[in-house]
Parts: sequence; structure tokens; C-alpha cells
Amino acid sequence: MEGIKLRVSNIDKSFPGVRALSDINFSVREGSVHVLCGENGAGKSTLMKIINGVYKPDNGQIFIDNKPVTIKNPIQARAHGISMIFQELNYIPEMTVEESLFVGRLPVNKFNKVDWKKIRKDTLGLLEEEGLSYSPGTQMKDLSVSDIQMLEILKAISCKSDIIIMDEPTSAITDKEVKLLFEKIEKLKAAGVCIIYISHKMDEIFQIADEITILRDGCVIETRDRDDITIDEVITLMVGRELSSEFPKETVPVGNTILEVKKLARPGYFKDVSFNVKRGEIVGFAGLMGAGRTEVMRAIFGLDPYTDGEILKDGRKLTARTVHGTIENGVVMLSEDRRRYGIIPVRGVRENVTLANLKKFFYKGRLHTREEMSEVDKICRKMNVKTPTYETSIDSLSGGNQQKVVLAKWMINDPEVLIMDEPTRGIDIGAKYEIYKLITSLVKEGKAVIIVSSEMPELIGMCDRIYVMAKGKIQGELGSDEFSQETIMRLATGIMKKEVQK
Repeated sequence: MEGIKLRVSNIDKSFPGVRALSDINFSVREGSVHVLCGENGAGKSTLMKIINGVYKPDNGQIFIDNKPVTIKNPIQARAHGISMIFQELNYIPEMTVEESLFVGRLPVNKFNKVDWKKIRKDTLGLLEEEGLSYSPGTQMKDLSVSDIQMLEILKAISCKSDIIIMDEPTSAITDKEVKLLFEKIEKLKAAGVCIIYISHKMDEIFQIADEITILRDGCVIETRDRDDITIDEVITLMVGRELSSEFPKETVPVGNTILEVKKLARPGYFKDVSFNVKRGEIVGFAGLMGAGRTEVMRAIFGLDPYTDGEILKDGRKLTARTVHGTIENGVVMLSEDRRRYGIIPVRGVRENVTLANLKKFFYKGRLHTREEMSEVDKICRKMNVKTPTYETSIDSLSGGNQQKVVLAKWMINDPEVLIMDEPTRGIDIGAKYEIYKLITSLVKEGKAVIIVSSEMPELIGMCDRIYVMAKGKIQGELGSDEFSQETIMRLATGIMKKEVQK
């Protein structure tokens, strides 16, 4: 066991109706990156939460430096030198940056009061060290998803832990920030820190991993050194089957224009944005973080105001600039921040699915639960939602299944246009494939789908056309015969501009 920093032995964990982990044996060496792979629901996050003290195992033991330890909560985990970056962003919107960084470990002065001067000084030092330009007093709700993810990473690293768990740390950050994170990981490795890294991005895995362990259905399938396994082998071991194609794109007849946006503008966010989407079409929006893609979609959906321009549905101008009015006109949106805008974590699957369309089941003065349950069962089966029961808290489902519940919520409304902002962020290859198949089935029904994504292979593999944005403006429109990562990046960085077809 020489060189082994962390080891778990014979770990079992069950939840009502599901066995999450079965006889897990797993170890991490000092100064190494051990990548954990598996489909959503394979048990990766559950195992990490046991190591971090969020869950208590039913059986098994955790060893640190070959000594058995009992970890009852995250505070004890931190005392044992363990910190964790969670897959779902856990933050309090009203907190400031400095409060969020030190929550749970606020330093006190000699009068036993919170030492705010030290917190401010330490926060400025941490931000400067990592090259982050945020103000300590900025509230978390005023930051982007990317900014919040970087602060979560900084918080975990600042604890000076010997064991750092990173659960999908790059799911919401830019390529530049990913590069900075990987440089930091190399420094941590050199200092003897061991890192457990969970990711569904194969290029990342093979860039930083020393060892790779694959979980499937709550069991360890295999552990290998990075150089002794290929990407195809990892995928096959993860899903237990070979995927016929990573992107199940089908040729679908394209109909009339269903949604048209003309010269949309919101000062400081975007300007002169014009594009169209046709029935049976998947249209992508590419661009770097801060390009204005999400802001445009939020304005179309009625979440944010716009000052100029117009939106037309089937040639008719939409005058209702509210979410309710947009939904009534058959346009819905899946947000990039699933936890903040997509789900109610403390509620069950059923309530989350029917939340946006309760009026369908509420009449004659009462909620008709039998009809509601029938509709929930029907739509969840279509979406292939894996859950013990429909009353199970959505918070206990995997990220992929949560995303399918969000999709089910909107599909009950039978929308005609579906805007999907980062639809596969933080979900595994198998779940991505299912989402892609669902998207394909929607356009085959004559609906239209807009995909905003930071993953260029996803856009290239699934879209019929791609608009590329930079600095709040559309830089160009690409047909499927023009798709290439190089062209998209040239447009996204403003190096080139391509005329948008009218």
C-alpha cells in the first residue's frame, strides 16, 4: 500500500428503491490524478459524497494513509484533508464572493468575532494568485455560471487539502480557464496532492489522468493506467455497449420558417441580432463565454428585456415579452443553470414535471392527481427518465436524469420551438446520446430546436446550421457543408466575419 493516500474498501450504499454502490474498492496514489468515469447514475458522485462525508456508507471502510477513518460530515472530511468541488453548483446567490469562499470556515479574531479584515485580505490574495478579477464584495447572483464554477474550484484549492475531489469542474468554464485549472493541477500533483477527477470529456481525461477507473451500475468495472486504455475502450466499458454513432443525426425535411428574430438589441449585452429557424431544423449557436448567446435566448424567452428589434413566430410578431406569453406561443427554454432555473431540488419528479402546466390537471376546483400521474408516467417513459418512483426527490437523481426531467416538463406543453442552452453539460456519453435522440425525434415531428453549446463537436454533429457570436453580435452563419472547428473558432474570436443569409 506504499504511496496510497486514499483507499475505500467494500463500500455499499443503497437508497429507497435503488442500490447505488456495490462492494466498491478504489484507491488513489499521492501526487496523482485518478479519473473516475461512468454514465450518470453509475455511482461516481455517490462514492465521492461518501468520501466527503455527505453520505454514510451502509458497509465498508475508508482509509487515509492506510489508517481507517470515520467521516460523518464535510467538516470532518476537511479535518482529514479532503475537499470537494461538486458537480451541481452549490452557492447562495445573496452571498458575496468573500463570504462564499470562506463559508463554513470563517476566521475569528481575539474577541471571538468574525475577522472580516482577514477575510478581505485573504480573498484578495487568493483572487490575485489565481488571476481572477472579481471584487470580494460582488454578490454571487451577479456572476456568470463560469465565474461561479471558477470560485468553487478556488474554494476547494484554498483549503490546502491533501485530497481534492473534482466532480465535473470544467463543465461551465472557458477553454482559457480549463488551461489554468490544468496548470494548477500539475502544481498540486508536484506538491503531493492527490486528485480524484470526474469528467465526461474524453480529451480532458486523457490529458490529465494517471489512472482511470470505470464504474457501471454501482460497480467498479476496471482500473487501468491511462497509457493502457483507449477512448473507445473507456466508452464501451462505461456504457456496456458500443454506441453506433456519438451523434444520431438524421436528415429531416425542413419546412417553413417558424421563428424569426430581427435586429434584436439589449445595450451592454447584444445588438443587431437577426436569425431564423425553420420547422424540422436544428440550429446551433456557437461562441466563447460572454459572446451573448445565452443573453439573446433569455431575451427571446422573456426572462430579460430587450430594447430594440422584434421576434416573429410563424410570421406574426410576438408582443408579449414575458415567459408566460412566450410559452403560450409555443416557445420554451432549457436554462444552462439547471439547478437554479430548471428544477426545484426539494420536490419530487412528478411535481417538477408538471410544474409548468398545472392548469392542465387543475379544474373544477381541485388537482386531478390520477390524470397528472398518467401524463407524468407517459412523458417520463418517452424521455427514458430513470427514477425509483415519481415521488423521489429530483435532487437524488443523476445529472442526466435531472436534465431529462426538465425536458419532460416542457414537452408536456407540446412546444413548437425548443431552446436548449448547454443541453448536455455535465452528463455522460450514454445520457448525451439519449438527449440527442430525443432532439432528433422532436424535429422529425416538425418542431424546431435551437442548441446553444460550448462543445463544438456537439454543434457540428447535430446541427443543420450554426450561427457564431462574438462580443454580442452574430459574426457568421455556417451551413452543414461549411462546418469545421477552425472556422467556428475564427468567427468566435472575431478574426473573420461571414455574411449572414437573409
